[in-house]
Amino acid sequence: MAKPAITDYPEHYRGYVGLVPEGDIIEIIGSQLDETIAYVKANEERRDFRYAEGKWSLIEVIGHLMDTERIQAYRLLRIARGDKTPLAGYDDESYVEKANFSSRTIDDLLQEFKAVRSSTVALIKGLSEDAWEKRGFANKGEFTVNALAYIIAGHERHHLKLIKERYTL
Repeated sequence: MAKPAITDYPEHYRGYVGLVPEGDIIEIIGSQLDETIAYVKANEERRDFRYAEGKWSLIEVIGHLMDTERIQAYRLLRIARGDKTPLAGYDDESYVEKANFSSRTIDDLLQEFKAVRSSTVALIKGLSEDAWEKRGFANKGEFTVNALAYIIAGHERHHLKLIKERYTL
């Protein structure tokens, strides 16, 4: 599947899509989590580190990645199945605040992230060829299924880049 056209998703997602390399999006999504997990495990002692006041801790970033992937995959599923119902946005700050990720271990969260990713990969592997170009509305914007897959991959890449820049020694 080729990268989505800029008309296939709202403008504010361009940064995420731009971070995804050329290639098979299913393979990219299926393999990139290994790098994220390895990097987080290597910096486990920084799990509660916040690079600035009011910013998420490393463990909260991992929780945010899982929550967002679940929501984007749900949007992808609904649109792929032809559901035309406009889907609401969500408040990621509120989700992180209420999730209590800091009470969990890194290993526990990373195991859950693997399960979330496995589910996402199974979902996109099972899509019919025509599903990839279906369009729908979420968070007041129009998306194709293909664009949502790229956004899932790019969102993780964005946060891994931030983790490398701001959360490690």
